[in-house]
Amino acid sequence: MNTDLIEYLSDFVTPERLQLFNNVIENRTRYLTVALEDIFQPQNASAVLRTCDCFGIQNVHIIENRNKFSVDREVAMGASKWLNLHKYNENEQNSLVAIHELKKQGYRIVATTPHEGDTKLEEFDLSKGKAAIVFGTELTGITDIIKEEADEFVKIPMYGFTESFNISVSAAITMHHLTHQLRFHSGIEWMLSEKEKQEVKLEWLRRTIKSSKLLEKRFIKNRETK
Repeated sequence: MNTDLIEYLSDFVTPERLQLFNNVIENRTRYLTVALEDIFQPQNASAVLRTCDCFGIQNVHIIENRNKFSVDREVAMGASKWLNLHKYNENEQNSLVAIHELKKQGYRIVATTPHEGDTKLEEFDLSKGKAAIVFGTELTGITDIIKEEADEFVKIPMYGFTESFNISVSAAITMHHLTHQLRFHSGIEWMLSEKEKQEVKLEWLRRTIKSSKLLEKRFIKNRETK
């Protein structure tokens, strides 16, 4: 049904927009995903979403413990419209729920914090499997729960007096490096499957077309009457 529905809804967008969808989706990945724990500054939250979209990261996992994740539209530039955002905010231990869900999906949990035995970003081994890169709150970084559950730790080498990057800068540097390496790694199947491409494309069409719900109901009704 998805294929027929995609074909039907595609008639309601311009050929240029449809071609853009087709081009962008070929560079989308779920091999890497980003998890944001308790980010409270809208500008930082929005900048990270924009970074994920720019580098082709399709899924972002948002953990809300004490802080509600808020987006600054001017900074995000509509990035959230093209991403799959998964929020965890219904439990006492939202971080733990998120980590367990990511592990269930086959991700290794990679914490971005200084740690004994951590790996420099340029030495991170992408071939070991899918990775969820976790960024923590602006003030204190990731929580102890994330540290305890993490499979690996990665750091961006720094040579100045300042101890850390702003989270949005850290995410941009990390995602640029890892996605660049990923696209030139011949041994990793990082692209979306055909089924995933259909699912994402359908969601993009739904979000783009103002009357998509009504059109979809009409499509289903027409199929039922045939």
